Amino acid sequence: MFTWDFVWDILWDALLDTLKLLPFLFLAYLLMEASEHRFSEKMEARLRRMGKLGPLVGAALGCVPQCGFSSAAANFYAAGLISRGTLLAVFLSTSDEALPLMITSPGGWRMIPPLLLSKVAVGIAAGFAVDLILKKRGAKRELYDLCENCGCEEEGGILRPALWHTGHILLFIFCINLLLNGAIEFLGQERIASILLHGSALQPFAAALVGLIPNCAASVTLTQLYLAGSLSFSACLAGLCSNAGIGLAVLLRMNKSKRENFQIIVTLYLVSALFGLALQLLL
Repeated sequence: MFTWDFVWDILWDALLDTLKLLPFLFLAYLLMEASEHRFSEKMEARLRRMGKLGPLVGAALGCVPQCGFSSAAANFYAAGLISRGTLLAVFLSTSDEALPLMITSPGGWRMIPPLLLSKVAVGIAAGFAVDLILKKRGAKRELYDLCENCGCEEEGGILRPALWHTGHILLFIFCINLLLNGAIEFLGQERIASILLHGSALQPFAAALVGLIPNCAASVTLTQLYLAGSLSFSACLAGLCSNAGIGLAVLLRMNKSKRENFQIIVTLYLVSALFGLALQLLL
């Protein structure tokens, strides 16, 4: 039942989830503006030379308990600054509210090392594999002009356009958070547990599908279901691997190629679900 307290809680949570991303997004846009307006050729050359180790660095940064890195990575990929493998490595290793929940739960902290190691390992492996496949195909991405047709570049400098793009994407993210928080609160954990095929061998596939929801609330729900015994560790891991926080929403908003976005989402889902299934069979 919708009450003012219910609506206020959803609004407040959506606002907090959005504001957490502010420093990451602003720094990301500031860097992209600097690369485009000040030293685009040198920046592009350096990033391409470092690209071979991109998945390794991306997976390491992604495991920091904050989904801001996935949002920044989505912007970097849309601008052509990082490879697709690096983006997937960040997405797969992203860890947000799952870690604090496990830390505060009795005995939950024991699962943090295997969780992080697994997510980083699958992120590195998938990232390098994707980059290798795309390299063999000869696929290349050029730098994308972030300010194309938006008019923010007319004033000159990098601070104003960085602030403009940050505010623009934050408004979009707030709307997404608002809708998804409301949907998850309305459904409740019991209904979500039934959707996740409790007790079924196919649970990793269902959990990975829920993980694709571009919101930190999805990782919270998956972790709580695992701690409550409604979700196996392998299924929880599958869902947390596919959950890149708000990064997927930023990717869909900023990256022009719908085909690339579709391929990234499908790859993210399949890698997460199959990894969870393989782990479930081993355990």
